[in-house]
Amino acid sequence: MTSQMIVALGGMVLSLLLAPLLPGCINRVKALMGGRKGSPLLQLYFDLCRLMGKSPVYPCVTTYFFKAAPAACLTSAVAALTVLPFWPVAAPANFSGDFVLLAGLFAMSRFFLILAALDTGSAFEGMGAARDALFSALAEPIFLFCLLLLCRQAHSLTLSGMTTVTAGPAAIQGYWMFYLMLAFALFLLLLQENSRIPVDDPNTHLELTMIHEVMILDHSGPDLAFLEYAAALRLWIFSLLIAGLVLPLPSVPLFEDGGSLGPHGLAGLAACWGITLLATLGVGVLVGLMESLMARLRMERVPQVLAMAGAFAGLAALALWRQA
Repeated sequence: MTSQMIVALGGMVLSLLLAPLLPGCINRVKALMGGRKGSPLLQLYFDLCRLMGKSPVYPCVTTYFFKAAPAACLTSAVAALTVLPFWPVAAPANFSGDFVLLAGLFAMSRFFLILAALDTGSAFEGMGAARDALFSALAEPIFLFCLLLLCRQAHSLTLSGMTTVTAGPAAIQGYWMFYLMLAFALFLLLLQENSRIPVDDPNTHLELTMIHEVMILDHSGPDLAFLEYAAALRLWIFSLLIAGLVLPLPSVPLFEDGGSLGPHGLAGLAACWGITLLATLGVGVLVGLMESLMARLRMERVPQVLAMAGAFAGLAALALWRQA
C-alpha cells in the first residue's frame, strides 16, 4: 500500500471519528445564541455509546426490510466517504464519474429509510416518508446539476479533481461569483438533505412538521445508533464538500520523489488537515447560526427553499458561462 493511499485512508478514519462532533457543534452554537447552557459538545458520542449497549425492539408487523435498513444506511454513508477527498490528498476510491456514485449512495440510503418507514404500516411514518421522498426528488437534480457545473469548471470528472487539484487561488480568481453562488446552493441543499431548520427540525416531535425524526421513531438500540451515526456522517460529507469548494485550497505537494511522506510533508499534512477540520466545523457554526436566527418554515413553503437553491445553481451556471 502506497503512502498516499495510507494518508487518504487516514483522512477517512478521521472523518469517521469526528463526524458526531458536528451536530454537537451546531447544538452548542444554538445554545450560546439562546443564552442557554445546552448539551455537551460530545453529547452524540454519549448517546451512541448508550444506544449500542441496549437491545433492539422490533414492531411485530415489520419484516426484514425494517431490520436491514439501519445497516444499509450506515454502509451507504461510509461508502460515500471513500469517494470524498480530504484535502490535500485524493479520495481512497478516486475514479472518473465518482460524483454520480456519491449521489447514488445518498439516494440508496434514503430508499432504505423510506422502505423501513413504510414497512411499519404506520400512517404517521408513511407521512414522513412521503414528505422525504417529495423533497428529495426536488433536491437531487439540483445536487447533480451543481456537481456537473463543478466538473465543467475543474475539467475533471472526479470529486478529488474538483476540490483538491484545480481548486485554489488561481482557479478561483475570476470565478469567485461562480463559487459563491454554488456555495449558497449547496448550503441550502445541506439544510434540506440533513433535515435542518428551516426545512425540518431534528429536535422537535410535533407531528405536523416532522420529516426525518418521524421515520426513525420505531427504531431502537443499535439500529437507532446506526441511523443517528449515518445522519452525522451525511452532514459531515456535505460540510466537507462545501468547505472544499469555498476555501482556496491549492494542491499541496506532500510526498517526496520516492512516494514517501517526509518530515516536512508530515508537518504540512497536519496543517492542511487542521485547516480542513476548522473549515468543516465552520460550516456547522453557520448551520447553528441559521437555526438560531430562523424559524422552521411551513411545509408548503419548503419547495421554495429548494427553488432558491436551484436559482443559485442557475446563477452559478450563468457566471460560469460568462467567464468561459
